[in-house]
Amino acid sequence: MDFKNLLAYKKSFDLAMKIFEITKSFPKEEKYSLIDQIRRSSRSVTTNILESYRKRKYPKHFTSKLTDSDSENAETQTWLEFSLACKYIDQKTFDELISLSLEVGNLIHYMINNPGKFGVKV
Repeated sequence: MDFKNLLAYKKSFDLAMKIFEITKSFPKEEKYSLIDQIRRSSRSVTTNILESYRKRKYPKHFTSKLTDSDSENAETQTWLEFSLACKYIDQKTFDELISLSLEVGNLIHYMINNPGKFGVKV
């Protein structure tokens, strides 16, 4: 299986791209703070999923990269909360993005709890 076929990868990539598009409308003064942080954390979710899959030969590395991905996902949720509080996004957009982030989190946890289904020798 190619890592691009992983549902967690696809969903997290989709979330990162939605965040990228939405943050284009954020104020310019947020360029090096909120915009940069939320884009980095959302992209890190996806890249850590890729890295975990590539390291599936080593169970501890697989789990470690997935827990990194989970942490980045939680960070992304916090930046979304700041975006809502600063009124850069509305409640509907926030709810949609958080829902997708929670779904990604569930998929990451599934991978952590079922490493054998992803080629990890347990």
